[in-house]
Amino acid sequence: MATEAQLEKQKQYEKYVKEITPTHSLALNMFRAFLVGGAFCTLGQVILNFAGRQGLDKQAAGNWCSLILILLSVILTGLNLYPKIGKFGGAGALVPITGFANSVAASAIEFRAEGQIFGIGCKIFTIAGPVILYGILSSWVLGLLYYILKAVGVTG
Repeated sequence: MATEAQLEKQKQYEKYVKEITPTHSLALNMFRAFLVGGAFCTLGQVILNFAGRQGLDKQAAGNWCSLILILLSVILTGLNLYPKIGKFGGAGALVPITGFANSVAASAIEFRAEGQIFGIGCKIFTIAGPVILYGILSSWVLGLLYYILKAVGVTG
């Protein structure tokens, strides 16, 4: 059975943990994610609109938009600004194309001291690799499911 001293020590520890544990506002986190994600998406739309006004078709404008967003994300990562944006915006900074480019660039930057082959070459997809793997696997499974459903006449 616990002694009174042990119970007091446990209460003090629980109080200490409660004091140092950061509190998070769900509403504030959602607002920040919306703000950052919305800013990335708005920038993408501005790029698409600008490219369209320059005479590019929809496909080419989309390609340029993707390219510019990836380049911007890599530059922000290299300048150590993307992690700050991610810390502020949380999930909003994980807008697919910019978040993915950030994860690849961050791995390359982190392991560049180990050399081109064993550093960057081996470690560049440390974070992005599982995303690629499971993205391809899930698309294959869904494609197979669609093929089967189409073969039996469930879908058109």
